[in-house]
Amino acid sequence: MPAARPDLSLSLQFADPRHRALLPRHKVVRFIRAALELPGEITVRIVGAEEGQRLNLDFRQKDYATNVLTFDYSAEPVVVADLVLCAPVVEAEAAANGKALLDHYAHLLVHGTLHAQGYDHDEDDEAAEFMEQREREVMAALGFADPYAESAP
Repeated sequence: MPAARPDLSLSLQFADPRHRALLPRHKVVRFIRAALELPGEITVRIVGAEEGQRLNLDFRQKDYATNVLTFDYSAEPVVVADLVLCAPVVEAEAAANGKALLDHYAHLLVHGTLHAQGYDHDEDDEAAEFMEQREREVMAALGFADPYAESAP
């Protein structure tokens, strides 16, 4: 019998509705829950380029829209976080890397959820390798290919 997944309270918001049909609530819950190690209260907001750029500038001092931003407020005993995904960036990255859009969203939701729990890849090579390995494990458990594998030409 598979291990029970932690409880998840999810708020799913679409400021940019272009991928609403691709990301029904049950799929987003499945992706996030697969990466959660503790119960979670998570908001996922899908935004357009303008909001994505503004948030990245305001909070990271980087003047461009990025694929996913994680705002983590608490890691224990409940993971409390906001995940902001920029629809046009996610779409462009998936196309550029020859990946299905849903696969890329799944990876970024897993990636953001791991960040919300304290996983990091920016400061330490060992931590980055550990996080990437955890992402590979979660994605494989969800039935997706290795998100870090080279795309076929």
